[in-house]
Amino acid sequence: MISGVPMRLGVMFDRDLPPETLVPFCRHLDATEVDDVWVVEDLGWTGAVSSAATALAVTGRIRVGIGITPAPLRNPVLLAMELGNLARMHPNRLAAGIGHGVQDWMRRAGAAVPSPLALLEETVLAVRALLRGETVTTRGRAVRLDGMRLVHPPAVPPPVLAGVMGPRSLELSGRVAQGTILPEGFGPERIAGARELIGAGGQAAGDGPDGEHGSDGGDRPDGGHEVAVFTHLYVGDDPARVREAVRPSAEETASFLGIAPDEAPMAAGTAEEAAEHVRALWAAGAGTVVLRPIGDDPLVHVDRILAALRGR
Repeated sequence: MISGVPMRLGVMFDRDLPPETLVPFCRHLDATEVDDVWVVEDLGWTGAVSSAATALAVTGRIRVGIGITPAPLRNPVLLAMELGNLARMHPNRLAAGIGHGVQDWMRRAGAAVPSPLALLEETVLAVRALLRGETVTTRGRAVRLDGMRLVHPPAVPPPVLAGVMGPRSLELSGRVAQGTILPEGFGPERIAGARELIGAGGQAAGDGPDGEHGSDGGDRPDGGHEVAVFTHLYVGDDPARVREAVRPSAEETASFLGIAPDEAPMAAGTAEEAAEHVRALWAAGAGTVVLRPIGDDPLVHVDRILAALRGR
């Protein structure tokens, strides 16, 4: 954690980086003030559980976040078995993200479902219950379990976050998850709107006036609903070079958010400009900001923004 800053800072191991570089990447971050390293599970790239297991095994301090496992590809019992195993071996160092999955990818993989909302809600509830050591029987629209339980549930279940962005999904996250993962392109205004929807979902679940606790107050030590926000990172002193470097990422973000590329917010520019963007996300209500460095030398950008966040 950056000195004097109560929020968390994470760094994503980008899906395009060679998998064999994950170990030195994580070891480097483990020696810095960074709180988290996040791994991804995009179709055709790498599996998040194996990446998380590797990251946990080669570090001793940082939390490892999974952002995200697609519910259509993961049976909730098998997912709970994997997460529970990691949580027992590495207590208090795992955060598990589950999402709808990109629907086109799910169709191509033969895993599309009639109701992604129902599947995500029932998967999150089942996984959380299994991680708590409960015996689960459910007859949902998408998830059907008959007396399933973990033989070795973790003493401290890891928080389960929903990786979502639409209004109904954000309300769902507030209702059933312990946190929400917002994708790249969510600036301060979008974060504020997302938090309102998350809070509405929490209130609908009967959590009290602030609507911050998810369905049962969560398994986090503070009982709170964590909001994690991904943002691209590129540090450079030449504005033209920065614009050229971030253009593909800005176009990709703009395509799924339905905005112009120059409207896609990111931590880009000088080190201080990038740090100011991170501070703005924290101020808007992001409990965790996860940096997604652009380019083949990601740790250079991380080290530069860390220096700026320290105030040097």
